[in-house]
Amino acid sequence: MVKHRFMKNRDIYHRPALSTSFWRTTPLDRMTHGQWESLCDGCGRCCLQKFRDGKTGKVTYTWVSCYLLDTRACRCTDYGNRTTLVPDCLVMTPEQIPCLRWLPKTCAYRRLSEGKDLDAWHHLVSGDPESVHRAGISVRGKAISEVYVHPEDVDFYAIGYQI
Repeated sequence: MVKHRFMKNRDIYHRPALSTSFWRTTPLDRMTHGQWESLCDGCGRCCLQKFRDGKTGKVTYTWVSCYLLDTRACRCTDYGNRTTLVPDCLVMTPEQIPCLRWLPKTCAYRRLSEGKDLDAWHHLVSGDPESVHRAGISVRGKAISEVYVHPEDVDFYAIGYQI
């Protein structure tokens, strides 16, 4: 199986032409690289630091992002080298998605894995890459880079609700 990268810095204006509504007819594990990459809505939520409760397994998100995330553009600033620079950065595959329960409920990969359709604000549906931001789904204007947060203070940025 070919591993697909979870692309955060793709240029959505210059991607190859995709068949209309391909996500409704093509299973995740049969998508082309371009189809897979286009599913990323650019919300940046997967790049937020998280805590997992050892007893309950519950995941708590914080507003603290990976230092590679451009919190304004919601894109990785060094996508090609991210797994070298951030060893725990995940290269997602279709097989992993059902196990990644920490993915936001709005994530296209998770939604499709669960048999749901894309949300109306998703750029593949709306045709507008800014719709994720206008819908309030992205971390734009909310996240702070880990560069500006002392490691002992990350828990002060915990998000008090599930995203």
